[in-house]
Amino acid sequence: MEHPINILERYWNFTSFRAEQEAIINAVIEGEDTFVLLPTGGGKSLCFQIPALAKDGICIVISPLIALMKDQVQTLNDKGIKAMALTSGISYNQLDTMLDNCIYGNYKFLYLSPERLQQELVQDRIRLMNVNLIAVDEAHCISQWGSDFRPAYKNIALLRQLRPTANVVALTASAKPEVVQDIIKELDFIQPKIFKTSFWRSNLSYMVFHENDKYYKLEAILRKNPESSIVYVRNRKATIEVASFLKSKNISATFYHGGLTNAEKDKNMTAWLQNQSQVMVATNAFGMGIDKPDVKTVVHLNLPESLESYFQEAGRAGRNGNKAFAVILKNNSDEDLVKNQFLSVLPPVDFIKQVYRKLCNYFQVSYGEGEYETFDFDFSSFCKAYNFPSILCYNALLYLDRNSVITLSKQFKNKVTVQFIISNNALFNYLDTHQEYGIIVKSILRMYGGIFDNLTKVDLKKVSKKASTPENRLIHTLQQLEDDEIIALNLAKTDAQITFIEPREDEITINRIAPIIKQQNKLKQNQVKAMLDYVKNDSVCKSVQLLSYFGETEVKDCKICSVCIQQKKKTPQDLNNLRKKLIEILESGDYNSRSLLEKLNCSEDELKDVLKLLLEHQIIIITPKNTYKLSHL
Repeated sequence: MEHPINILERYWNFTSFRAEQEAIINAVIEGEDTFVLLPTGGGKSLCFQIPALAKDGICIVISPLIALMKDQVQTLNDKGIKAMALTSGISYNQLDTMLDNCIYGNYKFLYLSPERLQQELVQDRIRLMNVNLIAVDEAHCISQWGSDFRPAYKNIALLRQLRPTANVVALTASAKPEVVQDIIKELDFIQPKIFKTSFWRSNLSYMVFHENDKYYKLEAILRKNPESSIVYVRNRKATIEVASFLKSKNISATFYHGGLTNAEKDKNMTAWLQNQSQVMVATNAFGMGIDKPDVKTVVHLNLPESLESYFQEAGRAGRNGNKAFAVILKNNSDEDLVKNQFLSVLPPVDFIKQVYRKLCNYFQVSYGEGEYETFDFDFSSFCKAYNFPSILCYNALLYLDRNSVITLSKQFKNKVTVQFIISNNALFNYLDTHQEYGIIVKSILRMYGGIFDNLTKVDLKKVSKKASTPENRLIHTLQQLEDDEIIALNLAKTDAQITFIEPREDEITINRIAPIIKQQNKLKQNQVKAMLDYVKNDSVCKSVQLLSYFGETEVKDCKICSVCIQQKKKTPQDLNNLRKKLIEILESGDYNSRSLLEKLNCSEDELKDVLKLLLEHQIIIITPKNTYKLSHL
């Protein structure tokens, strides 16, 4: 068997493992059931990828995240390692062929969702595979106390029956003590090796600031720390608005959200990864699987939904070990906003039943039918058709997804149908005077027979490639041909795909998962309360608060968070020095409090105390323009 360090060097170009990685890898190679709790950025993937490469056979990886599966498979393939993912939208014949390739094609990794384990074909083929390891990623999903409980994860126990000799490694980045015990129990571990790295980050300063003007504070933070940064915001619209604001202040910024095309995502991501843009403004759709070591600052302009989410997102700062900052900016309206965003939109069971029934009707899925059928899905049109509140409806779909009734995958694309409505001769007469459209029209005609007789579904990407024309120019040309009454055109945008995991059963389906929905709603309420308690608590070190939430009790104050810094009381001498500096600044002219704060290395409270003292002694005065001025000038 090849030594793990040689595999690491050959495929990843590293010459040593991070803390704990080597011990974890050795335990997995020795056939032990292994539980791994490593914080975000701790290198969890290598803990199963290297043992799988060291042993004969294939590693089955269970993951709930389609995007992350695709990303890891692509990364492995780029390294010359044979890996595949069974995602939604695969036909039965394709699935059959892919599973055969896993048995006979020297594949090392098979990524699949837990829902796939319900399929008899998948189970039958797994019995024939030489499985050397079962890796359970995002293992907290198996626990009903976990933040992303997915009942389908309980299917993983079936893998242990199908391949009883293969050991299991369970990996997660965030799990409270009761979740850890639940994972070990559900996966039927016997005397497992448990590796829990402390969540302590000595280089990461957790800050919470109360700010009425968040944009002003954000600008100040990014100017003070001009290195790579992430700014998390509430919604897609805010990503564009905040990025535009930063650019207007000459701070280079780009943005990322789930509604961008793949090309736009890649372009914006590349600009940020290569430090052409200092700031990535993003929704929480951003960051999974991203390992950029030099992120200096992560700022949350809005409160996250849970401390689990916050810890993962904040943990993307300072992975290179240098001093870094995780900042939450809050104000008086945030408590109501976070309750409205995450609690008032929790769908009750009856509403989820209604959404499920209408979804089946929308795609004309008959009772008892629909298993593993995939449909392009325009979410806005669906909500409009049944007058559903969009956020409540989206959360209902997420619950159906999480409970393995459907799979909801975000997949923005254009769905286009075309029919030529003039004769062949008339078309070529038209092209004589509109030669700029010739290559596009001829490409379509050669690719799609019968397009004069019927509305025909057209693949924009394939036409764009054949005609060597950018997709946006192709769309513009089609719209012009429609205006000129050359074609009939239907141009619809879809932002997702829906795959029905099980046959339609209406009430029976939802009644079965009703207790889980109620329990998850209660868990969400507790998570929001914990998040609010964290930002309100200005007396306990922020690192201590976070780590105690995850079950670490023997933790000392970090000395670098907003609470610890505030508790370092300024001595009379410090305040006297601050008073002298302030007077020196005012000797050069009038300043408002913001400008003074930028020039002085002090907190707002310290500045207020000194200004109050100087006003009381009539050393300074307030001008009609609301600035401060030395009284003798």
